[in-house]
Amino acid sequence: MKHLALLGTLLLIAAMLLTACGSAQPAVLKIGLNAEITGNVPAVGASCQNAAELAVAEINAAGGLEVGGTRYKIELEIKDNEDKTESAAAAAHELNAAGVLLMIGPNASRNAIPAAEVAEANKMPMITPWSTNPRTTRDARTGQPKEYVFRACFVDDFQGVVAARFAVEELGSSKPAVLYDVTSDYNKGIAEIYKSTMEANGVTVVSFETYTSGETDWTAQLTRIIDSGADSLFLPNYYTEVPLQVQQAHELGFSGRILGSDSWGSSLDLITLCGADCEGLYFTTHYAPDIATPQAQAFIEAYTAQYGQVPDDVAALTYDAFGLAFEAIRVAGKADREAVVGALRSVPEYEGVTGIMQFKDTGDPAKSAVILQIRDGKFTYYTTAKP
Repeated sequence: MKHLALLGTLLLIAAMLLTACGSAQPAVLKIGLNAEITGNVPAVGASCQNAAELAVAEINAAGGLEVGGTRYKIELEIKDNEDKTESAAAAAHELNAAGVLLMIGPNASRNAIPAAEVAEANKMPMITPWSTNPRTTRDARTGQPKEYVFRACFVDDFQGVVAARFAVEELGSSKPAVLYDVTSDYNKGIAEIYKSTMEANGVTVVSFETYTSGETDWTAQLTRIIDSGADSLFLPNYYTEVPLQVQQAHELGFSGRILGSDSWGSSLDLITLCGADCEGLYFTTHYAPDIATPQAQAFIEAYTAQYGQVPDDVAALTYDAFGLAFEAIRVAGKADREAVVGALRSVPEYEGVTGIMQFKDTGDPAKSAVILQIRDGKFTYYTTAKP
């Protein structure tokens, strides 16, 4: 009987061990997403969330992310920043409290700048996919690079120069004008860089007009632009505003060339809203689907199959931000914030779907820009501008 009792005990222990092994959960690594899912630029948030979920699904389907010999399932923690400055900062605080290893986003510079302050204060690594304003990765007091904040895109210092040179050298503009939202960090920053680049090259900006977020009638500003004799108009504004600005300019009789920046990037929304008025216009951006590399084509095919539309620049940059994050975590060899930041700074070169990124002493990558033209109702590759 004693033997039977011992055998029963051993069988019970074995069963408990098997049950425990069978119910053991895989190691989980949490990454946060801080995106503009609602608010003024919902297409930006939708593209960001779609690409984030695709990147996570792909890595998990491949067995997870291997870090220091352990396979981790990636868990995505999503926060909607509502395209509001205070909500973006609050979302960053919430993700930090949730214990994410790092945070991807926000995208719009007006949201990324305050979120970056939270990330830096809490030593939480952050990669913004789409924020091009230099202040995102720079300390507001010292002007020095932040230690924990990175981006997957080029900066406005570069984009503004590219746009200005294109306007003069390619479009032949000698009397450029600008209309921009003075209350938005992104719009204001790139407009000022565009103007200073023109002036540094001996070209006078004949009209430098501003408005505030929420305006829908730019008749007064556009009339002053036309009266100035401007032969080109730079609109570094978001896709939700540009169609109406272009249409009003044409209705008032503006016949010069019009160009924009990467904030035009949502093709579905911009072209649908703008129609023939935007035909032939140019803008600077991050990648061109029609000349994508094999790596980028694979992403485009996967994204299109999943979501039924070609990914825009926000989607491509978000996917690259996650790819860069995964690479840094692998290199770090452990799920540790300081190790991940060190790995991000030591990555000499990362090839993503939007091109090759090189980090040198800052969180800003050196990478090329492309210029697209709206042709036959599509975004079409025109040329490349290298840093």
